[in-house]
Amino acid sequence: MAHAPAGTVRTRFAPSPTGYLHIGGARTALFNWLLARRHGGAFILRIEDTDVERNLPDADAQLMEDLRWLGLGWDEGPGLGGPRGPYRQSERLDLYRSSAARLLDAGHAYYAFETPGELDAMRAAAQARRRPFRYSRPARRPSAADADRARAEGRPVVVRLCVPNQEFIVHDLVLGDVTFRPGEVEDFVILKSNGWPTYHFAVVVDDEAMEITHVLRAQEHLMNTPKHLALQACLGCRVPAYAHLPLVFNLDGSKMSKRDKEKDVAGGRPPREIDVHDFRAAGYLPEAIVNFIALIGWSPGGDREKLTREEMIELFSIEGITKTSGRFDREKLLAFNTDYAAAAPPDRLREAFRDYARLADSPLSGLDEAALAAALDACRGLRTFRDVDVKIGPLFVPDEQVTFDPDSVRKVLEKNGGKGYAVLEQLLPSVAAAEPWTAERIDALIREFCERHGAKLADVAQPVRVALTGRTISPAIGQTLVLAGRERTLARLRRCLDRGGRA
Repeated sequence: MAHAPAGTVRTRFAPSPTGYLHIGGARTALFNWLLARRHGGAFILRIEDTDVERNLPDADAQLMEDLRWLGLGWDEGPGLGGPRGPYRQSERLDLYRSSAARLLDAGHAYYAFETPGELDAMRAAAQARRRPFRYSRPARRPSAADADRARAEGRPVVVRLCVPNQEFIVHDLVLGDVTFRPGEVEDFVILKSNGWPTYHFAVVVDDEAMEITHVLRAQEHLMNTPKHLALQACLGCRVPAYAHLPLVFNLDGSKMSKRDKEKDVAGGRPPREIDVHDFRAAGYLPEAIVNFIALIGWSPGGDREKLTREEMIELFSIEGITKTSGRFDREKLLAFNTDYAAAAPPDRLREAFRDYARLADSPLSGLDEAALAAALDACRGLRTFRDVDVKIGPLFVPDEQVTFDPDSVRKVLEKNGGKGYAVLEQLLPSVAAAEPWTAERIDALIREFCERHGAKLADVAQPVRVALTGRTISPAIGQTLVLAGRERTLARLRRCLDRGGRA
């Protein structure tokens, strides 16, 4: 195999298709992507799908879609190919099995065939002696013939690495040197009884074959790294540069877990966004997400926060990564997103909204470009696209789907002997005759109505809002009626009057 030119940076992001892309995983992908882009190298996507029992259908497609949505395209990987593929581990089984055979032939690995029950008994015995369990290497290593007999007896036959009895030092670019004493790493399984590789084995074999120069991954993987160093030594692999990234925690110091959503639902609260898909469906802009997560555990220096993609690439360095865990401040992210939405060109805002509308089944999803532009203009100052649905979504659902908020009906329409209904009844002829149907003309018409009847603007605008949306929330009243259109406005005013017995 031709090796990458000296100095070429090759990073990888290697998710398992067991669910949506976690926001912490997205941060890991971003740091690998930034390092590769900063040094003119390559960013590789590898799907680690050897845990067949946990894999979910189409999860890899969703992972890739979310990476693309974030703008983290890869140079080699599924869908693109490349000279070191295939890039799904399930398609690389021959390579793992041949590598295991090499280790067996060299005496660096051996067969083992304890049953789960026997292993449990060994762990229980160690616990009874108040000692940590370490798998005990047999005095005589089983032969291939022994393994065949064990299989014939129905026993699970695995391959274990013969871990050298030595000190392992992880030279970590973030944490510094981390030392593991001799005997801390037991002889671990590299090939399972079903012939599939374990995570540790596949990772090392693939990182070598794909010529990965830098491994940036979460600190929770640090305890795995001595196993990888042992494998690299036995296989004669190069050792990539390791950088274990600080974890992403909630503000209260708890780990950001997908179980947070389950806890929220159980507690009667709206589920928090945890996965990239959650934030996407909640109406966040990918530009804001990327800028925000880049600052969790990395500092560009100079107290800078708002960064373009190009600035992140120019400033990114492993030296800027912190050792301490990062905190996910949702209020700060919301502020970031508000600023990005305000600064986005109109065409970019419409493009991003259409992506949200498709995922969230927004009532605005069918609007043409002109109508959508008007809708978004009416919602300037939005924090997320979900605000748009809250503010004007009811204007675009079928009339029969508009539900009336009881408090709004009582306080705005029924109060003072049905004063709100009376206002709508008096206003309807003027609205029906409004010409042209513009926000300016409608606003002028309502001002004239207020002057004639000695009413305040809220006494007229609020009943109209409730009639059109079922609630008291909408843009400026002229904009609201223009967005609804003449036909829908008149139909809903009449429907509301009919509801109040005023037809």
